[in-house]
Amino acid sequence: MSVLQTLSSAPMYLVCGVIILFVAALCVFFMIRAYRAGIAIGMDKTRLKRTITSSATFTILPSVGILLGVIALSGSLGTPLPWLRLSVIGALHYETQVAEAAAEAVGLPGLSASAMTYEAFTTIALLMSFCIIWGMVFSVLFTKKYLNKLKTPKKSGGSGLAGFGDAAMTAMFIGLVSAYIASYIGDFASKNGLFSFTGDWLPLAVVVIAGAVMAVFVWLAEKKNAQWVESFSIAGSMIVAMAGAVIINGLR
Repeated sequence: MSVLQTLSSAPMYLVCGVIILFVAALCVFFMIRAYRAGIAIGMDKTRLKRTITSSATFTILPSVGILLGVIALSGSLGTPLPWLRLSVIGALHYETQVAEAAAEAVGLPGLSASAMTYEAFTTIALLMSFCIIWGMVFSVLFTKKYLNKLKTPKKSGGSGLAGFGDAAMTAMFIGLVSAYIASYIGDFASKNGLFSFTGDWLPLAVVVIAGAVMAVFVWLAEKKNAQWVESFSIAGSMIVAMAGAVIINGLR
């Protein structure tokens, strides 16, 4: 049995499936508790049911992006682990970045199924899990104090952390995207020497396509008052960019 077959074997599905079912059961439990609490404080049942229905509807298409991440990672890590990571607490951009970095750190040529070993998989899975647990740890230790700070007006000694949090997340995302784009440009410009421009330009083309599609979504949301498209912007940009990559790669 190959490494990839082992990573997608029944025991792996069983372990990951039990965890996912436990988390899903918790979600159902708290949803029921929240519904009953809403009824208890006098909220309209029809409005509560409409909220549940609309929320479920608007999570379907955005989840396509997560499904694409599972498919992309399953080619080298098997299906159970990416399914678990992206179902419970993982984020698409985080999982792919950390998995790629961990694979290169252990000597693999990226996330390669043919080169994957049990030792490499263990390192990748451990790093992916260890690096993301701090959000939960910090939430347990500091959320109450953080929320109290948010409730305190800035003029009364509050820290204005809400604005800082938004700015920090935006800065982190811009830095992450910039690092990826810079690596693509470097690979294209100096693949076989200083500014030879003989490397692979396909990633740059995909970046341009994804950015253009995202710009269209933003334009629709802000200029045409179609805020509902925001829920589909990430998944839509990914799907169009991936389709563009396939078409360009087939034509060149």
